[in-house]
Amino acid sequence: MKDDTYFMGLAIEEARKGMAAGNMPVGSVIVKDGTVVGRGHNTVISGHDVTAHAETEALRDACRKLNTEDLTGATCYTGVEPCPMCLWAIVLSGVSRLVIAARHVDLGATHGSYAVERLLEMTGRKLEVVSGVRRDESLKLRRGWSR
Repeated sequence: MKDDTYFMGLAIEEARKGMAAGNMPVGSVIVKDGTVVGRGHNTVISGHDVTAHAETEALRDACRKLNTEDLTGATCYTGVEPCPMCLWAIVLSGVSRLVIAARHVDLGATHGSYAVERLLEMTGRKLEVVSGVRRDESLKLRRGWSR
């Protein structure tokens, strides 16, 4: 049976694709009913689009493939904790579960007190959040990237 470790590996593969094109190595996959329905990696630099984060790209891919904007019951796997823009897109899509490899604090990033759980708490939204799946692998990839 495919599990969180397996699907996070696919997100990490997506991150490598993005990095090969000169982008920050973050990848994401959307899984529904045990099947990958969306894939994406960061294309901010190569696509000259500040909204082209891995999560938004994976959500767009899943919605196009399924011909819907409703991803209720799906899981989003992502290599690095989603930013507020991406988290809100995940919430609005109806994704039920978010699996994160690494957190911003793991990278020494200064995002103030931001964490996905804080934004969810502030807005009263519910989303199951799991973190630390293949954390070290994702951190190594991210730390090996330079613009």
